[in-house]
Amino acid sequence: MSLSASTAPTRPWRGSGPRLFPGGRGVGTSSTTQATDALAPRGRRRRTRLTTRERRDALAAYLLISPALLLFICFIAGPLIGAIVLSLFNYDLLTPPRFVGLGNYRYLLHDSVAWKSLLVTTEFTIASVVLHVLVGLGLALAVNRKISTALRYGLRTAIFFPVLISWAVVSLIAEYTLDPNFGFITYYLGQLGIHNLNVFENPSTALGAIVGVDLWHTVGFSFIVLLAGLQTIPPYLYEAARVDGAGTFRVFRTMTLPMLSPSLFFVIVISFIGAFQIFDPVHIITQGGPGNATESIVQYIYQNGFTDLYMGYAAALGLVVLVVLLVATLGQFGLARFWVHNEIAD
Repeated sequence: MSLSASTAPTRPWRGSGPRLFPGGRGVGTSSTTQATDALAPRGRRRRTRLTTRERRDALAAYLLISPALLLFICFIAGPLIGAIVLSLFNYDLLTPPRFVGLGNYRYLLHDSVAWKSLLVTTEFTIASVVLHVLVGLGLALAVNRKISTALRYGLRTAIFFPVLISWAVVSLIAEYTLDPNFGFITYYLGQLGIHNLNVFENPSTALGAIVGVDLWHTVGFSFIVLLAGLQTIPPYLYEAARVDGAGTFRVFRTMTLPMLSPSLFFVIVISFIGAFQIFDPVHIITQGGPGNATESIVQYIYQNGFTDLYMGYAAALGLVVLVVLLVATLGQFGLARFWVHNEIAD
């Protein structure tokens, strides 16, 4: 059976170049090369323009971040590298530094005062974080209630105002008001039958007094953060919970706390970092006494570095504090995924 011309098999292409159009004339290698050569300069020119634009954008970006980068290098990266190097030397500012390698870190392992100061700092940090969360949350819940606008603004100002006062002023106020001879707080406590109260000179009460001073000075920050978190919770959720018959405690446990968890997490992390570095009230009021009862790790670093002039050992202690804070903070972020709810209600 003969095949018609329309159904006859197509003759295989035998040209040296690819066939671009079926049934039409193919383009040979020479034609493709000529077309490529004709387009190549234009493509190269276009790529050069894009690269130049990218370089200009990158230069502009680096110029914009250069102030922050310069500050980071001068005040964070540079001092950190310097502290690492200094911790490997024995240096007292008066004689040439002497390389001791890991000698400062080996001495730290057997320094009972350093371990005592770490224990005191840990106790202070735990008490401070717990009180900041509880007191700050309680104050935020109280102010967030339906009260007059003037009273709400007055309470917010009164609670937050101590945060604006410097630590030196706060320490002097605490020292004078709690003085056993002429402090007005101790005077009124004496009227109530509590005499000879010297909280900063008693080893059993000195650390608690420092915790109280720190709480009065810094709880306003926790209060403001938690109050802002409460005000982001939509009111209709509380209305729906009341319609469903949920009690106050159940609403607080199942709705307020989960939606407030990002603010609580922020307060815990910031309070922990700040409390672990407590220095000003300890240095001004007690100087670490009595009997190292209030000597924090930062106070011990200051004593070694600027009183005893053991600069290398002080640098090693500072790096240990950095590692502790870093590990603790990363641990808090790791645990946050089990209790922090970042979903935002629409």
